[in-house]
Amino acid sequence: MRSQAFSSRRFSAILLAALLAGCHAGSSTTTVNKVIVTISPISARLTTGASQQFTATVTGTKKTAVTWSAIYGTVSTTGLYSAPPVGSSVTQDTVIATSVDDIVDAAAAVISITPALGTPSVTLSPAGGTVAAFGTLQFSATVMNLSSSAVTWQVNGVTGGSQAAGYISSNGFFVAPGGVPTASNGTGGNVITTVAVTATSVANSFYAATANVTILPANQNSQSGPIELGASGGRLTDTVTDDQITTCCGGTLGSLLTLDNTQYILSASHVLARPGPITTRAGDPIIQPALIDVNCDTSRATTVANLSQFYNFTTGQLPTVDAAMAQIVPGEVDTSGNILYLGDSVNVSNVPLAGAPHAGSGLAVTSSLIGREVAKSGRSTGLTCSTIDSVGVTATVQYVPNCDGTGIPVQVQFSGQIDVVGGQFAAEGDSGSLIVTQDTADPVALFFSASDTSSLGNPVSEVLNFLADSNGNRPAFVGGAPHEVIGCTLPSSSQAAIFAGTSSGATSSLSQALLLHAASVRDVYASTLVTQSAVTAVGVGASFDNPAEPAVLLFVPPGQSLANLPSQLDGVRTRIVSGDFASHHGAVSADESLALEKSAASLPSAYSISESEFARAKTVHAAHVAGLMIQTGIQGVGIASSLDSPGEAALMIFVIRGVPLGPIPAVIEGVRTRVRESSRFRAGYAANQRPRACALPPTKPGAALPDRH
Repeated sequence: MRSQAFSSRRFSAILLAALLAGCHAGSSTTTVNKVIVTISPISARLTTGASQQFTATVTGTKKTAVTWSAIYGTVSTTGLYSAPPVGSSVTQDTVIATSVDDIVDAAAAVISITPALGTPSVTLSPAGGTVAAFGTLQFSATVMNLSSSAVTWQVNGVTGGSQAAGYISSNGFFVAPGGVPTASNGTGGNVITTVAVTATSVANSFYAATANVTILPANQNSQSGPIELGASGGRLTDTVTDDQITTCCGGTLGSLLTLDNTQYILSASHVLARPGPITTRAGDPIIQPALIDVNCDTSRATTVANLSQFYNFTTGQLPTVDAAMAQIVPGEVDTSGNILYLGDSVNVSNVPLAGAPHAGSGLAVTSSLIGREVAKSGRSTGLTCSTIDSVGVTATVQYVPNCDGTGIPVQVQFSGQIDVVGGQFAAEGDSGSLIVTQDTADPVALFFSASDTSSLGNPVSEVLNFLADSNGNRPAFVGGAPHEVIGCTLPSSSQAAIFAGTSSGATSSLSQALLLHAASVRDVYASTLVTQSAVTAVGVGASFDNPAEPAVLLFVPPGQSLANLPSQLDGVRTRIVSGDFASHHGAVSADESLALEKSAASLPSAYSISESEFARAKTVHAAHVAGLMIQTGIQGVGIASSLDSPGEAALMIFVIRGVPLGPIPAVIEGVRTRVRESSRFRAGYAANQRPRACALPPTKPGAALPDRH
């Protein structure tokens, strides 16, 4: 309505000017420059939802710009008119170009509008589908009854896609990711998901179509000939029968070991042997693929090894190690130790080849592992890549004795574990995967348990110690020279011939009360910090070590020593932000703080710390871990880098989402604390859900099968 009234006034002004131009007062004349606005085209016929480009020319003045408006439709600043949407009853509209020099000077075009023929729609072909990890799929979009056939392409809501979900080109060519996306199932575990490919009409974004694509990694396939590892596998008897329904499970055959001139498959103990009191014996058959991937049909699986040694969760001695090994059957396993997708080169389809890890004993746990980028290839999610963010983790992990998730849960405590950040790193069925460094393929840990934000692995040093023979000889990883895991850089956007990306600044969800409290502390110390330290400005925001708490932000120039900056002020955490903040001085508001943060360098998932910092944190960890672990709501304590103070160590405290928790101090004996909230660490079953079951063929063929860690 505002546009219509404004336009009416313009036409009244234009008409009045025309009338006055025809009247003469006396015989004197005045010469003026006549401003003329013309519009092209002067008329158009469109259907609802369609568009038309208009242009305007202004003469008689140096100010040739115009403003655009319409009564019912919309007009961009460049004159692109869009008719009312489909379903509108408007039959005529007016587009006005008005000189910025004077609103009296304007021109108009009349548009006749008719309803669009048929119902607008966008459809996709194929309407959905399955594609191999790193594979490709060509989509086409059909647009009906809209003014343009053009569409924009998104994957999981991101224009052009992403490395995690796959990329898509401007003509619908989809390149799948190497890792299967996962999501929290809402009850404490991660489940594999599809990716959504969406085509949206350029003419009218209301119209779009989505195809759900399932990513299937080769890890789940039945292999012919000597198998490569990182593959689906497990016990021949990995089943539980309840009311004549048999549930089949499985995990990952992780890597190859050699000991006393004999080769063994390495995996998690709860994959190759059962975690409960159920009988498991040396010599039990280990098959590929697992029963979960052959519809419970044992005749479709091959025995590739026989169980040799495993950690018994009932009688095993400390330290607890979820590890087992099985002696290979001659001719059934690739003796070079190749692991699916773990190579440093690709085939003609740009899919990473299998590759062996760096041979030997793997990496010891030192400060250098914090922030190290790692990868794993597993049965359920394929090749995934992330970062180690804490080591030396003492954690409580929940197990159940039965493959289908039934039985009384048992809490098992581990020490010295390695934590990999991110819920997408692994899901049920990936247990037994070998975690290696991305740059050298050095073994680091054996994955066995996860929450919805973290993945835990037994350090390879503990695994090899446990699997040593009676003479103390430790096995070694079968492999080759150090090499890059090239799959962690794939797929790339160039493969899909697109250049797309997204970025967003961090925003705080803290309550106003918490921010006001932090601001009051800021005001007390701002002048002292600015005059007596390297701090340029002092603001407020969220802590990165504990996002549920506020922090006083200390803005410092790059290269300044952080040694004397406080880690807390009156119980409020401090966070150090490095960058060029010369234009700001003293106390700054929360909004100004956020703007300064956006101008600073992006936040990594972990910073490196020195061995001396690591040793300092280890001492505090050893002194306080037992007291922290008995507190309700805490399920783990490790050593990490602080995100609030780069280069400084922190105690990583893993808390259980939804469980009441007492206050966690910002600093313990001079070491900052960092909080990670998640579901419980679990192994052996998919959260609290009872997995879907299948009956042994031919009773109930084709039923779905559950995963397990």
